[in-house]
Amino acid sequence: MREADETTRQQLRELLRVEPATPSELAVELDLTPHAIVGHLEHVSQSVDGNDADEQFLVAPPTCRDCGFDDYDELLNLPSRCPSCKSESIAEPAFTID
Repeated sequence: MREADETTRQQLRELLRVEPATPSELAVELDLTPHAIVGHLEHVSQSVDGNDADEQFLVAPPTCRDCGFDDYDELLNLPSRCPSCKSESIAEPAFTID
């Protein structure tokens, strides 16, 4: 059980230290929308990468399930369509703190 006084971003950091997760998985865990999670993750990535700690914010990019395209310009995003083949079958990015 999480402490009531932890902020959403603190909770995200703790969850991502345990195992990689997608925005949808984190949204279910924290009762938020995937798009709200992505907004929080932008700040989490800056705070983790900005510290002198031994941690890194890592992103497995979104990937088109049809053609395999994974060269998206912005990794902290939920693309709706593949720019290569125009498919809407996109696997969400996965995030972790290592």
